[in-house]
Amino acid sequence: MWRDGYTRRDFRADVAAGVVVAIVALPLSMALAIAIGLPPQHGLYTAIVAGATIPLLGGSRTQVSGPTAAFVAVLLPIVQHHGLAGLLLSTLLAGAMMACLGLLRFGRFIQLVPYPVVAGFTAGIAITIASGQLAGLLGMKGVAGKAHFHEVLGELWRCLPTTSFVDLGIGLLTIALLIMVPRLTARVPAPLIAIVVATLLSSLLESSALADLVTVDDRFGFADAAGTWHRGVPPGAPSQVWPWQAGGPGGEPFDLDYARLRELLLAAVAIAVLGAIESLLSAVAADSMTGTRHDPDAELFAQGLGNVFAPFFGGFAATGAIARTATNIRSGAVSPVAAITHAGALLVAVMTITPVLGRMPIAAMSALLLFVAWRMADVRHVARVLRIAPRADRAVLVTCLGLTVAFDMVVGVVAGLVLACLLFLRRMAQLTGVRILLPDEARAGLSVPVPDGVLVYAIEGPLFFGAAERAMRALDSIGRLGATVVLDLGGVQTIDATGLVNLESALARLRVGEARTIVVAPGGEVADALTRAGIVDDGRALFVREGRRDAFELAAELAAAVQTSSASHSG
Repeated sequence: MWRDGYTRRDFRADVAAGVVVAIVALPLSMALAIAIGLPPQHGLYTAIVAGATIPLLGGSRTQVSGPTAAFVAVLLPIVQHHGLAGLLLSTLLAGAMMACLGLLRFGRFIQLVPYPVVAGFTAGIAITIASGQLAGLLGMKGVAGKAHFHEVLGELWRCLPTTSFVDLGIGLLTIALLIMVPRLTARVPAPLIAIVVATLLSSLLESSALADLVTVDDRFGFADAAGTWHRGVPPGAPSQVWPWQAGGPGGEPFDLDYARLRELLLAAVAIAVLGAIESLLSAVAADSMTGTRHDPDAELFAQGLGNVFAPFFGGFAATGAIARTATNIRSGAVSPVAAITHAGALLVAVMTITPVLGRMPIAAMSALLLFVAWRMADVRHVARVLRIAPRADRAVLVTCLGLTVAFDMVVGVVAGLVLACLLFLRRMAQLTGVRILLPDEARAGLSVPVPDGVLVYAIEGPLFFGAAERAMRALDSIGRLGATVVLDLGGVQTIDATGLVNLESALARLRVGEARTIVVAPGGEVADALTRAGIVDDGRALFVREGRRDAFELAAELAAAVQTSSASHSG
């Protein structure tokens, strides 16, 4: 960035963009913390600490990081079962894993996750988020927090009589503003107008005693240094905490035994995988908007460090946020200074306007997350993929989506990846072609004729464990048809241990009397593998390693010699 020339004009553009992104991130960070069962300040602390740490070392110039909606389905069960301490420890472990993946240069491998898997679990997470926010939108009372989709629906049905139509009206107004404002103006962020209008209207209704809406002040509070309880969001910068001392689900001391550590490790793996995928997808989206290229390994390492530092200040899992990154770019950001400014602006807000933040209605914040979930699901695009994609890819997407909703993201992603890998192996196996060349085909382009009694068996494509058995099977039927078989491996790009074992077994089956097999593998990786495996002139097979045409011509000469020798021996 600095080598390209960073001017005062760029700095002013970055600062302005950072302030705009902070306006968008402020209510969203609070809403995401509430969605996973935590007080709203923890979402702000995440955006401040991780949002400032990651761009300092990251591989993307314009990416903005912080809490994201994708994490809700993963983090909510952790909070319910292990409390704040469990969540902070899981985030810390996940950050260490992501940093190690970056150091090991695994960034490019994360980008190889098949699109149907990404689309499936993303849509599944969106459905989970939406179901969890309906209670807040409807102003329901007495709703117990549940982790699974069917349990959430059961709670919604049980508490349906407690619906508040005033809260619902505030929520619907918020959604309407989120939809309409971008169509009227692009200069002012829609979340700013929607949340400000909803907060003002809520305060007006409460002050005039016309309605009693649920706000942040009503649901959350904090104790000061003297132990006095206060409503709302605590003012001031995030203070240092030890993650393991943050308390269990009910605030009780946190007991880190072996069983709990094992569960936290599994949760950390889920956070690390999702965080890596989300951050790199966001970085790719940023590249497409700016024409730049990010460093996936540096970005992954920075995301890991951000998630290591955030728990020591009350923050939880963070990753690259596509919506905030897009807002950052559209607002004119050109460097990481914008993302750092966004974190600084949030810090100023926490230190100065917390009384205002406490007046935000819960219904409006639930509406904001419902809107985010709708955009996250991208229903039109998913429907188009289901319409045009091959049947196998549709099966992967639907399976991943269904399992994510029914169970959780880990089950959905693992099942989707396993199914996608099996389909990939099948497709790769289908690329391996096998055929017996007719005499005229075998002789074409060769200066040395191929004898009539020789069969030429050509394999084209990778000879790996998914295709080796199928490729070698046809040799069983041709071994009896000719005294000499020329096995042409010139079209094989790669061979693995299974391919070698199947090849050796096929060569053993081809030995009939004095028949010989000539294996042609001209140069490269395949020839090296055959040499290491000891496939040489061992009485069963003669290995020819030259240039493609030279090797085949030499094989023709050897086949002719074998045929002549066999004829004279018979005579």
